[in-house]
Amino acid sequence: MRKMLDFLKDENGQGMVEYGLIIALIAIVVIAALTILGPKIA
Repeated sequence: MRKMLDFLKDENGQGMVEYGLIIALIAIVVIAALTILGPKIA
């Protein structure tokens, strides 16, 4: 039981997950912007 609680409290990988989510959000915004503005630019 103690090992499970220690595993759940472990925050070593939390920063990388947050960076990954931020990058994914930025990618979604860029793709949406290109999809909307693409025909107007061309």
